[in-house]
Formats: sequence, structure tokens, C-alpha cells
Amino acid sequence: MQAKFIQSAEKLSQCPQFNLPEFPLLGRSNVGKSSFINGIANNKKLAKTSNTPGKTRLINLFNFSDKFIIADLPGYGYAKVSKEVQNQWQKNLEEYLLKREDIKCLVQLVDGRHEIQKNDYQMREWVSAYNLPIITVITKTDCISSHNKIAQAVAHVKREFGGEVYPFSANNNRYNDKILEFFTRAR
Repeated sequence: MQAKFIQSAEKLSQCPQFNLPEFPLLGRSNVGKSSFINGIANNKKLAKTSNTPGKTRLINLFNFSDKFIIADLPGYGYAKVSKEVQNQWQKNLEEYLLKREDIKCLVQLVDGRHEIQKNDYQMREWVSAYNLPIITVITKTDCISSHNKIAQAVAHVKREFGGEVYPFSANNNRYNDKILEFFTRAR
């Protein structure tokens, strides 16, 4: 699948219309949203990755073979910016998530190495309050020691959040087919 970066936008009014299914990525800072995009695209240089939390500050739009769009959003949680800037991000992201017509499903990423965090639960509560469609992707499964522990992590997230849950590894493509199948069938 050919994937390319389209543009960055600060707010909804700056996002172009694609008339394609769109999938925004929600997750804590440094959960692996950019690595997820790179892994799905099979291109390690498509989305910029960083070890420093809070580097993504805009809505970054990526086109996957004119079949769907992935939106990399700023992470919730840690970011070295003022409260005023954080409040503006929240306002812009809420407008985007609630009013963007091409969004088919939100994708919440959680780090498989750790327990689900308080802000992950808070995000899920916000999504549920607006009755938005959502799936969960468990990232960093390459850092989990066994297939059994990955299965346990998937079962735990499924119990906590319900819905569809997909494991993901940025270091190999073994989980990509099921995730890509979900994205391409959501028309």
C-alpha cells in the first residue's frame, strides 16, 4: 500500500476534504502513533517519530493508496507547553473529532507494556459520552516477552474497553493485515 503525507493542520477548517474514510489516532504522548503509521505504511520515514513526548502538535494527515486517511493527532498527557496552548489544542481537537464528517472510526492506542493509564480511561469516557465509534490498538507488543502475554494484554483491554482490539508491533508486520483489513472495509 502506498502511503504519503498530505499536510498538517492546526484546526478543522484547515483540513482538506478527501471523501475517503478517515481514522484519527488517539493516544498518550509517546504511545507510538507515528510508529503505528510507519508500520502500517511499511515506511519507517513517513511519520516523524521522537523519543520526546509531545512533539506532535498538529493534525497530520496521511493518505493510504486513496483508500483511507489516517490522522496523527497530538497526544494527550505530557507536553511541555503552557496550559493555554493545551486548552487551545483540546478545543481544536474536539471540534475536529466531533464535526469531521469523513471520520469512520477513532483508533485509540494504548501501550501494551503497561496498565491502562488514567488519561486513557478519561479519553475513552469522553468518546463514550459522544457515542463515537472506536477501536483499540495495543502498541509496543514487540517489547512483551511472549505471545501468551500479548494475548493476556488483548483480553485485558477488551474487558476494560470492549469493542475490537488489535495488537501491533512497529518492528514487524505480523499484525498489519488485520488492521489494514479493518481500515479498508470501513467505507
